[in-house]
Amino acid sequence: MNFHVITLFPESFDSYINESILARAQKEKKISVKFYDPRSFVKATGAQKKNKKPYLRIDDKPYGGGPGMVMQALPIIKAIEKAKSKAGSKTKIIFLSPSGKQFDTDYAKKAVQKYTDIIIVCGRYEGIDARIKKIFKMEDVTVGPFVLTGGELPAMIIIDCLSRQIEGVLGNFNSLEESRISSRDVYTRPESIKYKGKEYKVPKVLVSGHHKKIDEWRAKQGNK
Repeated sequence: MNFHVITLFPESFDSYINESILARAQKEKKISVKFYDPRSFVKATGAQKKNKKPYLRIDDKPYGGGPGMVMQALPIIKAIEKAKSKAGSKTKIIFLSPSGKQFDTDYAKKAVQKYTDIIIVCGRYEGIDARIKKIFKMEDVTVGPFVLTGGELPAMIIIDCLSRQIEGVLGNFNSLEESRISSRDVYTRPESIKYKGKEYKVPKVLVSGHHKKIDEWRAKQGNK
């Protein structure tokens, strides 16, 4: 699976995708993550050219008035075109929006089975120029019933969740909690710990070695 992320802040992904399971998945070429900054497709104009590091503007006031700024169409269009040129024929474009379709594990499973490339457009400010959606076929997706500053955090969630569905990423595919009997409570060694004079033990069924009873206990805990 190849992820192509359209974002103004690609560096914000570094500390997450370059650690632990996702880092290993990239190293083993199970996934790849590429970034496309819309500012890379904007040229400095006028007084901006005089600055060593010109501020390349990619937003403007919304037509019709209102607060905030809107991300301009052309820089994002060019970024998506660039991403599409590097993607295969089985590509899906996702725009992260609070009003979009709810993202969940089932969505991730279907996406992994159907596509080889996912282009994720991370909005900022008041959103993106709506004409982009008329030019490209894309789906509005949300990770929850809340509003965030930008699409970067939701993009990380989507990359993480989809990557887990790819065989080999977790090492042992049976590690997928959603495809096995699991409970909300888990325990590890030692079997007994003491804290402020009180002893806390692992439930007896988990150390019994009786796999059927353990599965029944986990199923019961998972339904609470």
